[in-house]
Amino acid sequence: MRTGGLFLMHSLSSPSSAASLNLKEGTNWWWDVNESPVWQDRIFHLLAVLYAVVSVIAVIQLVRIQLRVPEYGWTTQKVFHFLNFLVNGVRALVFVFRRDAQNMQPEILQHILLDIPSLAFFTTYALLVLFWAEIYYQARAVSTDGLRPSFFTINALVYVVQIVLWLVLWWKPVHVTIIISKMFFAGVSLFAALGFLLYGGRLFLMLQRFPVESKGRRKKLQEVGYVTSICFTCFLIRCIMMCFNAFDDAADLDVLDHPILNFIYYLLVEILPSSLVLFILRKLPPKRGITQYHPIQ
Repeated sequence: MRTGGLFLMHSLSSPSSAASLNLKEGTNWWWDVNESPVWQDRIFHLLAVLYAVVSVIAVIQLVRIQLRVPEYGWTTQKVFHFLNFLVNGVRALVFVFRRDAQNMQPEILQHILLDIPSLAFFTTYALLVLFWAEIYYQARAVSTDGLRPSFFTINALVYVVQIVLWLVLWWKPVHVTIIISKMFFAGVSLFAALGFLLYGGRLFLMLQRFPVESKGRRKKLQEVGYVTSICFTCFLIRCIMMCFNAFDDAADLDVLDHPILNFIYYLLVEILPSSLVLFILRKLPPKRGITQYHPIQ
C-alpha cells in the first residue's frame, strides 16, 4: 500500500517536474547564447548582413529611379531611398564593429554611435508622413506652405534635444540622464506612430471615398493601408520597447550580452519594416512626358 502511494505521488508529480525541467533548459539555452562571445558575434554579424542587404536594395532602387527620371532633382522619393541606404548602411557597420563600439571611450561616444541611426530612421519615415500630408491637403485644396518648414523644425528640435542630452550625459554621466534620453526617444517614436496613423489614415479614408474602378487606384489604396499599418506598428513597438529599456536592465539594448533581444528588436522595428516598405514602394515614377510627377508612386 505504501509502495502504491509512493508510485501514485510520483506519477502525479512527474508532469510538473518535466515541465520545470523543460523551462529550466529553455532558460539555460537563452542565457548560454547571451553569455557566449561566439554567439554574440554571430548574431551581431547576422544583423549586419541583414542591414547591408536592405541598404543595397535601397541604393539599387535609387539608381533605378535616377535612370528613369534623370531630369528631376532630389525628389521626395529619391531622398527617402537615399536615407534608407544611409541608415541601414550605418547600422550594418555598427553591428560589424559592435564589440569595438562597446569599448569606445569616453562612454558618450557609444551612446552617440547607437543613437544616431535611430534618429536618422525617424527622419527617413517622417519624410513619408510629410509626403502623405502634402497629398492630403492638396487634394482638399488646402495650402501646404507650412508643412515643409514644420518638418524641418520638428526634426531640428528632436536633434537639438538629443544633442543636449548627450552633452549632459558627457558632463555628468548619471543613470537618470540615460533614462531621460531613452524616454525622450520613446516619445519621439510615439509621435511618429501617431503621425502615420493621422495622415496615413486620413489619406486612406480619402482614397476610399473615390470609386475604385481602376487597378492603379486600388493599388494606391492598398499601398497606403499597408505602409500605414507597418510604420505605425514598428514605431509603436519601438516606443514600448524603449520604455522597458529605460527602466529594466533585462531589456537593455545597449549591451553585448543581450544579442537575442537585439536581434528581435531590430528585426521588428527596422529591418522588416524597411524591407516591406521598400518592396511596397518599388514602383518607378512615370517617364518624362507625363504632365505631373508625384515623387513617391
